[in-house]
Amino acid sequence: MIALVAAHFVLAMCAKPLVRWLGTRAFLVLALPPLAATVWAVAQLGDTAEGAATDWNWEWIPAYEVSLALRLDALSELMVLLAAGIGALVLVYCVRYFHDGTRGLSRFAGTLLAFAGAMLGLVLADDLILLYVFWEITSVLSFLLIGHGSEYKQNRRSALQALTVTTLGGLVMLVGFLMLGHVTGTYRISEILASPPPSSTLLEIAALLILCGAFSKSAIWPFSMWLPNAMAAPTPVSAYLHAAAMVKAGIYLVARLTPAFGDLSLWRPPILVLGCATMLLGGWRSLRLHDLKLVLAYGTVSQLGFLIVLAGDGKYDVGLAAVTMILAHAVFKAPLFLVTGIIDHATGTRDLRRLSGVGRTLPWVAGTAVVAALSMAALPPMLGFAAKEAAFESLLEGDTPDLWALGVIVVGSALTTAYSLRFVWGAFARKTGVPDTPAQKVGWLFLGPAAVLAVCGLVLGPGVSSTEDLFATYASQYTVPTDPYHLALWHGFGTALGLSVVAWVAGVLLFLARKEVRTLSRRIAWPTADAVYGQVLLGLERVSLQVTGFVQRGSLSVYLAVTLLVMLAGQLAVLVTDQPWTGARSPARWDSPLQGAIAVLTCAAALMCLTVSRRMKGVVLAGLTGYGAALLFVLQGAPDLALTQFGVETVSMIVFILVLRRMPVHFEESFSPWRRWARIPVALASSLVVAVAVWVAASARTARPDGEPMVTEVAHHGLKNVVATILVDLRSWDTMGESAVLAAAAVGVTSLIFLHRRTDSAGQEIPYDRTIWSLSSRGVGRRPGPGPDSTRERTWLAAGRSLAPEHRSVVFEVLARLIFHPILVLSVYLLFCAENLPGGGFIGGLVAGVALIVRYLAGGRFELAEAAPRQPGLFTGLGLFVMTAVALLGLADGTVLHAFEYHGHLPLFGEYHLATPVLFDFGVYLLVLGVVLDIVRALGAKVDRQIERAAAEGTTGAKGVLATRSGEDPTDPATGGGDGR
Repeated sequence: MIALVAAHFVLAMCAKPLVRWLGTRAFLVLALPPLAATVWAVAQLGDTAEGAATDWNWEWIPAYEVSLALRLDALSELMVLLAAGIGALVLVYCVRYFHDGTRGLSRFAGTLLAFAGAMLGLVLADDLILLYVFWEITSVLSFLLIGHGSEYKQNRRSALQALTVTTLGGLVMLVGFLMLGHVTGTYRISEILASPPPSSTLLEIAALLILCGAFSKSAIWPFSMWLPNAMAAPTPVSAYLHAAAMVKAGIYLVARLTPAFGDLSLWRPPILVLGCATMLLGGWRSLRLHDLKLVLAYGTVSQLGFLIVLAGDGKYDVGLAAVTMILAHAVFKAPLFLVTGIIDHATGTRDLRRLSGVGRTLPWVAGTAVVAALSMAALPPMLGFAAKEAAFESLLEGDTPDLWALGVIVVGSALTTAYSLRFVWGAFARKTGVPDTPAQKVGWLFLGPAAVLAVCGLVLGPGVSSTEDLFATYASQYTVPTDPYHLALWHGFGTALGLSVVAWVAGVLLFLARKEVRTLSRRIAWPTADAVYGQVLLGLERVSLQVTGFVQRGSLSVYLAVTLLVMLAGQLAVLVTDQPWTGARSPARWDSPLQGAIAVLTCAAALMCLTVSRRMKGVVLAGLTGYGAALLFVLQGAPDLALTQFGVETVSMIVFILVLRRMPVHFEESFSPWRRWARIPVALASSLVVAVAVWVAASARTARPDGEPMVTEVAHHGLKNVVATILVDLRSWDTMGESAVLAAAAVGVTSLIFLHRRTDSAGQEIPYDRTIWSLSSRGVGRRPGPGPDSTRERTWLAAGRSLAPEHRSVVFEVLARLIFHPILVLSVYLLFCAENLPGGGFIGGLVAGVALIVRYLAGGRFELAEAAPRQPGLFTGLGLFVMTAVALLGLADGTVLHAFEYHGHLPLFGEYHLATPVLFDFGVYLLVLGVVLDIVRALGAKVDRQIERAAAEGTTGAKGVLATRSGEDPTDPATGGGDGR
């Protein structure tokens, strides 16, 4: 099972080269995974129909009982056949629907196949958390598919609306899953169904939250607005996602959980009420629309309401009708969407007011649509008729809510008959006063998928009894009545057939009175759900703007003061209420007087930050507080922490200084004396409360510290550095997460500066014929470039000659050249000595970054490009790749991030050993180096370019004034104007 799911995603990643080589024929290759899944499901059909289940399980997070558990039973068998079988046919349909030059075709193909894989994983998942993961993957992929034509505003808006609604419902559902797992003690769906938990308030709330997710996914009112708008997607997306796959996910979830939750007081009522309302609203709306795709879209909304009523009723006979109707709906709605795409391609329109005589031009297409529409209208001998008869008969035997639901469903069935007739008439009939619509010929590969599905609906009508073994296996999870309903095409004359006749007659009358119905519908129309959704978003945006304008005043000090005051109030409330210091051990003043001296100096530097008015002084004083903390680490015997603190403070101070070049020398905020002095008690009180909280937390420890066991564990493996081992082995998950956050933060910050391109100065030729950083408008610092036959003089730094004389320091350039390589060697040493001596990948990466910073400060941005010609993203991405690869390598032994060691012997060097934590630390090294380089490129080299641009504009302006006065052309290089190159 897992191989079939993974095959979809693996081949989806190969979609781009396949489309490049094969064009639209690549869809035939991409159809192989869903086809294989269909064949596999058919092979398992006999066993699942007899009640057997196929399980696959891999413990994902054992501590929280979360596993990758897949299970094929009767219900998932049906859903796999629909998701995989129809998915394969839709991919074949795409061969003719698209052409080789379609924009973004490879992206669409890969996304559609990946969606099929996610849907397959969703219906096979036997774990609630795994089901939620696949649930959200389908939401994200549907967003990409609906927004395929992203150049159109409607596509972007529809995609965002679908993502917002389904993701919001999914998050609410996740909360319900977590509550359900807490109540039942397991996340395994099969175990929950085997022993349903007793009713409780928490379980009722969890069930209601889960229903919210199902309603949003299956477009049940009031979440139905996203589905019609999603018709902006290409027709294959509509046929697959909105007829056979995505919208069925909510129905599947309700059908899956109803055997366990059907008796809960908050389960059945919302399903019956909202399902019936959805069926009526969707069917009524479809009678006044003119776009064939929208007619089917609102018809789908109506049918989904019908399906969820059946799936959530909680009885054997209704459950049997529900799964039969799920199959019938898929095999009649998907071909109708596919036929709509064919009509659009052949005629260039979907507007039923402009279509006329298409049935005579495309008889096979019309025949396919008529067969599918007969099933949708539930006429014999179609599968839709057998399914609706089962629904009517089972609801007739139900209680009072079932009878009320039956009445609504009869009215909804009349609406279904009416819009089925309207679709066929609008698409294929000749209309008075409308000329025949010219249409292109349609090939069998284009029509074939729709025809296959329509024929399935025709064949399965008389053969519906052959599906009873499979469907009854699912329905047997409910209490089986003494005289259960049996699936058959004909049950004789009875009440159910009479209700069907009433629905057909009413539907025909509605169709015949279509003009009056359309007029009445428009006259009594209330605001649509889509309009309400737009108004809600607009109101939310206005409220957010008001709140932002009130809160965001543009003062960093105010933001910080508010944050500190909120924290201070919360901490004080807890401390005063609980008085946790009672019985706490009194803190010691210090371990040595030197600690006290350093602490006093550090506090003094921090307090001085409150009084300075120059930014540079503030940066230096803030840096001194960091160095003071590092000295305390040294005295406390924590050299790893001290090294890291020194490195971070050094890089931070340099970055601050680089930024200050483009900022005013003094702080520009003007404070009254009382506000200036009010900051001091706020800062002191905040620091005091934090210190007390740390003391109380340390004093409240009751468990034995982990330090000694960790030292023993590390020594058992022949290592000495406990801190480094914790970071790259014992707690490597934390390190991976923190590294990913660090990379994301660095990319986010630097992207604000590199608004267009992130390739600043890399690969640029050093301008030896002019200088940079020279602000003189008289061209000070320009030196003649070498002649064509001359040899450039070797310099200490390759880009040193690009600096203006007033910004050069020969001593610094010499020192930079002398210490650059030793610093790099030191960084590598710190990387590899971390097992037994202070060091590690993080501090090693910082030290390597400092080496590059030295080169930049000595030679400018061109020197930085010479020292690091590759882009920072390469180092960052390679670091994340190495860490991830090492993590996945542990799966070879069954556990992510499992550590491996290799011992060997080298001539001259002797014995050695290589461990995967060292490789993991090497990934950290590369990532930190890339982050530092990215920041220096952004805040250093980018600022340099801004200064150069300002200097060039000033120089050009001054020369232009002088040249104008003397009558010369200011842009002529011969007179010293222009670029000169």
